[in-house]
Amino acid sequence: MSSSATTRKLAAYSGAALGGGLVGAGSVWVGAASYFARRVLTPDPYRPDDVVIRAIHSDAITLEATPETVVPGRYGLWLDGDRGHARFGDVLDIDHVHSLVRRRLLGVDFGVLRTGPARLNGYYYSRDPSLDLGLEHEDVMVPSPLGAMPAWVVPAATGEGRRWAVLVHGRGARRYETLRAIPALHRAGLTCLVPSYRNDTEAPRGPDGRYNLGLSEWRDIEAAMRLAVQRGAEEIVLLGWSMGGAIVLQVLDRSELAPVVSRAVLDGPVVSWADVLGHHARLHSVPAPVGKLSHVLMGAQWAKRLVGVHESVDVAKTDWVSRAHELHHPMLIIHSRDDEFVPVGPSEELARARPDLVTFEPWSLARHCKEWNVDPVRWERVVTGYLTP
Repeated sequence: MSSSATTRKLAAYSGAALGGGLVGAGSVWVGAASYFARRVLTPDPYRPDDVVIRAIHSDAITLEATPETVVPGRYGLWLDGDRGHARFGDVLDIDHVHSLVRRRLLGVDFGVLRTGPARLNGYYYSRDPSLDLGLEHEDVMVPSPLGAMPAWVVPAATGEGRRWAVLVHGRGARRYETLRAIPALHRAGLTCLVPSYRNDTEAPRGPDGRYNLGLSEWRDIEAAMRLAVQRGAEEIVLLGWSMGGAIVLQVLDRSELAPVVSRAVLDGPVVSWADVLGHHARLHSVPAPVGKLSHVLMGAQWAKRLVGVHESVDVAKTDWVSRAHELHHPMLIIHSRDDEFVPVGPSEELARARPDLVTFEPWSLARHCKEWNVDPVRWERVVTGYLTP
């Protein structure tokens, strides 16, 4: 949703509409809206380099300063495509004149660290629980309606294996997005199950190869929960990041296994897709009527072929501010007020609407789903405190 190519094409559509006649403009609005909808719903496995390494020191690394690279915390760097990975931490110095930032180098996991382009990894870790965390794990396959979905199981450090956590990554992410949370959950006595879901690069495609904003993906998470129950889970905690939060909310609403869920933890969640889509439409200078029309097209049966979806995507069903009265599970929402990708507003509104269910923990400085990165001690304290009986 953030590429310059997207912006150029939407700008061309919008300009044509503004300059055309009424009938012609209407067809261009539809074209622009359907293009915007497809961009939102289409998985994009390609991630371009977005960081430049300017210098490497014995215990530090100098990067070009960007809104991402100057934020405090711990982060990763993909090197040479995905053939290498390094991690960096504290900001040591910022050179405002030359737009450079020097950060503490925490290690090179694999590959070669060299100057030149790289890609920021906000998930910090890059492999699996054994390699990154030193925790024993099992690779399993979750039977789902679409086929087998790869997953990790990390046994709890203590307990009888009756409390499980199912960790759900976000849109365009991978399972290792959730690795940051596992040590704290492990110590708290929860067995962790980290599933993939439809349209992940390692999992089966959905019938249309499109994201459904949680409206179909929830079935794959339900399948993972069923595996947990079969293996002894008597209580399940759901954790979701970004679109993973939207998926968790659909599970709580629609799954027959929802009664097994004791509570949920949502990090930078999409509480209202209408709000997120409106935010990105504004970022791309998409006229408001085009943005709103894209919601209509996603949900219209007659427009399924136009948008390229097998099932219509009813954006209204993803608005949990409006549907707050339908929620029944306690939940912790962690959301940064500096989130540039999923605005914090709906999370705050939901917390105000359901103070009986929602515990809201605001963050600052952290960009999208990087609350742990900015303050891992606080994140782990808040989450384990919430989940400890």
